Amino acid sequence: MGKRRRVAGRNNSRPLVIGGLIAVVGLGGAVGAYSLLGGGAAADDRHAASGHQKLVKTGPPSASEVRTTATAFLTAWQRGDAARAAAATDDSAAATAALTGYRKDAHLTGVTLTPGTPTGATVPFSVKATVSYQGTSKPLTYDSKLTVVRRANDGATVVRWQPSVVHPDLTDGDRLVTGEAGTPPIKALDRDGGEITTAKYPSLGTVLDGLREKYGKKAGGKPGIELRIVRRAAGKGKEKTPDKTLVTLSAGTPGTVKTTLSPTLQAKAEQEVTARDKASVVVMRPSTGEILAAANSGHGFNVAFEGSLAPGSTMKIVTSTLLFEKGLAHADKPHPCPKYVTYGGWKFQNDNKFEIKNGTFKDSFAASCNTAFISQAEKLRNDDLTRVAQQIYGLGMDDWSIGVPSFDGAVPVQSAAQMAASLIGQGGVRMNPLNMASVVSTAKTGVFHQPYLVAPSVDGRTLAKATRTMSASTQAQLKEVLQYTAAAGTAAKAMAGLGPDVGAKTGSAEVDGQNKPNGWFTAWKGDLAAAGVVQAGGHGGDTAGPIVAALLRAGS
Repeated sequence: MGKRRRVAGRNNSRPLVIGGLIAVVGLGGAVGAYSLLGGGAAADDRHAASGHQKLVKTGPPSASEVRTTATAFLTAWQRGDAARAAAATDDSAAATAALTGYRKDAHLTGVTLTPGTPTGATVPFSVKATVSYQGTSKPLTYDSKLTVVRRANDGATVVRWQPSVVHPDLTDGDRLVTGEAGTPPIKALDRDGGEITTAKYPSLGTVLDGLREKYGKKAGGKPGIELRIVRRAAGKGKEKTPDKTLVTLSAGTPGTVKTTLSPTLQAKAEQEVTARDKASVVVMRPSTGEILAAANSGHGFNVAFEGSLAPGSTMKIVTSTLLFEKGLAHADKPHPCPKYVTYGGWKFQNDNKFEIKNGTFKDSFAASCNTAFISQAEKLRNDDLTRVAQQIYGLGMDDWSIGVPSFDGAVPVQSAAQMAASLIGQGGVRMNPLNMASVVSTAKTGVFHQPYLVAPSVDGRTLAKATRTMSASTQAQLKEVLQYTAAAGTAAKAMAGLGPDVGAKTGSAEVDGQNKPNGWFTAWKGDLAAAGVVQAGGHGGDTAGPIVAALLRAGS
């Protein structure tokens, strides 16, 4: 900062200036931090003429500021004063639109907002309101939260605006609307004709929303009157996220949609994931692609179908296909598995830095040896793995049509160390349990059958096809290494007692910020295949393995 000159009449006991901040000691010894607007010597000179400086408070909001700001916002919202409530946020235009729509479009009245105990700058609150439309009313209750922040330009504390303040399920571009539903309700049936409900299968809320979005009009139902979240329009080539019904004022007439779900396996899947945190699983039939069960511990997002997670060593099924096809590995021939391999400037190692001396590729696969795969990176082109994933396994083409929204996996073309990392399911590779159940199914049958929840005959849609199949030799070797892994490798404990016609692969994917990796497991038994993930759970054989094995047993 430039030289400072004294100004006549200024008190010699000046506040301490540190790095553009003033520390001001107030009554009772409390200390507040303020910044100088237009700081620097020139600013000193300008403000000296008027004998004062404008101070802007900085730093996190105090507990008192959090309470005061939250109360002002919630009180104005409760009174229906959208303009005043919006003025207490950092985005008054967006807040005004949302809070005005809360009453005009959602037809919500009698709003009561009750704040809870703040945690830092975050204040939880409960909402009670009444939905009233055309002479019919019903109550609505839910919990939400807001966060108080300090505005940079003037230091005032305001509510950080985000749609989820109004309702926790709202995201950018979504709206709350009460009126005739855009799509009629549906009555979803399992493969045996039983009705599918969230009371029976809590994991299937998002699936039911998706079925309604896609088949509501086609199934012949009539819409009712609902308060619902109308989702923003999807981007080009993307499926729109299904709208979500919050309150039904008058029920419509549902149409009927039959699914491929097995009531026995769905019930078992729900039971298995409920016993664990952040668990997801999918069961399918390899010979047809029929999805028999799908479940998640959490019910807000369908990780089983739409998750996008690094699959770790379960991806070695696809990589092994590549190596077998190129003649870079053979199940029963010697293959290196050193402690370390360096490629692209990265040093890769195995779990606990193990090595296998004089072992075969089958030994390396069963032990999940990373370096056995990384050591072959120098012999591969950057797009080799991507091409095999797309052409043989049908992954990453954005063309699956299972009957509800899904993510079809991603195996991007990468180079150097990231390409090597993709060989072991890290780097930019992203999958979910549906994708990995399909992968092990393709390995089992040798042919990709796109998974589906609703038969294509229902709406005449076309299922995705792979452009080629793996060679007979490649499939035989894949089955051999997967069977060996289930019998004597990292999957043996989970697969014990399941019989001879089984194959499996474990996986663990490191994630930044997690103490434990995501645990993956994918396997088949006869004409049944399953894949699961337990996020931040640890090694796949110990976490996702028991879930998958329990479902394979239940389907026997």
